[in-house]
Amino acid sequence: MGTTQSGILGGRLPLADYETNFSDLHPALDRHEALVASDRCYFCHDAPCMTACPTSIDIPLFIRQISTGNPIGSAKTIFDQNILGGMCARVCPTETLCEQACVRNTAEERPVEIGRLQRYATDIAMKENKQFYTRAASSGQRVAVVGAGPAGLACAHRLAVKGHEVVIYDAREKSGGLNEYGIAAYKSVDDFAQSEVDYVLSIGGIEVRHGQALGRDFSLADLSEQYDAVFLGLGLAGVNALRIEGENAEGVDDAVDFIAALRQSKTKADIAVGRRVVVLGGGMTAIDAAVQAKLLGAEEVTICYRRGKEHMNASEFEQDLAASKGVTIRHWLQPKRIALKDDKVAGIELEYTTLVDGKLTSTGETGIIAADQIFKAIGQTFEASGLGSLEFEGGRIVVDDEGKTSLANVWAGGDCVVGGEDLTVSAVANGRDAAEAINRAFAAAMPQASAVA
Repeated sequence: MGTTQSGILGGRLPLADYETNFSDLHPALDRHEALVASDRCYFCHDAPCMTACPTSIDIPLFIRQISTGNPIGSAKTIFDQNILGGMCARVCPTETLCEQACVRNTAEERPVEIGRLQRYATDIAMKENKQFYTRAASSGQRVAVVGAGPAGLACAHRLAVKGHEVVIYDAREKSGGLNEYGIAAYKSVDDFAQSEVDYVLSIGGIEVRHGQALGRDFSLADLSEQYDAVFLGLGLAGVNALRIEGENAEGVDDAVDFIAALRQSKTKADIAVGRRVVVLGGGMTAIDAAVQAKLLGAEEVTICYRRGKEHMNASEFEQDLAASKGVTIRHWLQPKRIALKDDKVAGIELEYTTLVDGKLTSTGETGIIAADQIFKAIGQTFEASGLGSLEFEGGRIVVDDEGKTSLANVWAGGDCVVGGEDLTVSAVANGRDAAEAINRAFAAAMPQASAVA
């Protein structure tokens, strides 16, 4: 049984329990279930679900195609707008996007299961290796994409379809970005993230260079000299600091690192977790870390958030999921001090908070929660060097409506830009739209060349 400190162990459970605990959160629909679910759709002409989708998938059409026994055609409808539609079907907060907007989502009815229907169609197409796109004739244009996450992959695929040569640079050893390293293991099982990467890259014309970090191995200026255009699909690599006493003690960990380790573990039994765990934060990362700590065998898991339930970035569904797994969520508490014993975490002192004229304020009251492991999930920051004179605002890259940055022939999208939403589906939309803008720029600069309209 692996151990890193007193109380923090790996292998707390029988191996079979890990497999059960980390099984698919939303199992795939079978054919009959998909037909029944699709039959509930009204196929609205002015479909609010479609408007709510950041990639504007024609949801009524793809569901109608499923209902008429054409899942392959349905997958084509999805991939036309979102080439990472398989992962988005698994990880999108549909409860706050398309399904929330569904006209069936009333007090008396539940919404159409759009996410699971999308997964049904895309899974079939990918299992049958249906390739809907072929590359146009070579344009002679070369594009560098920095980041092999959702934004970068979507951009690269659309550019490759247009006939452009693409080289993706990524600092990690695997492609996928957030999809591979940043989501709960039970939301995407059976190494689906890498299967989807393989599917996207099968279009051809895309080279991926792993272990290549911006600012360390190359700069934006280097790429601008070597390529006709550059797309920056950089994620958020930094983690906000607590700035409190004891933050660097043994047992205080970043939730994003914990989630990434779980994603890469085959059995999950090798991932250490405390008996009493406290997670600080109110977003999806906090929920994912807390739920998985419980699934690993932690006896007590508590999420502490400095504001109220209604202020949490995590959706109500995700909050309910955490509660159903035995996670306690406490509001109006902010960290003040990490309590230590022999230089190791023994608990956390928190201050009670309230809103005064709209401003978060401490009440002066404090309390301590016993803990042997604390996860920080209080937000990530954009940390990148080698970007030269790019225009920034609030620590993110400034872009226009097409993803164009302040520098010539440089576009950006995903979490690194102003307004980035930390959603796979939004990153895909950014990458896709930037690719179209790059293609139009090529066509405008060389109207007689082979850039595809």
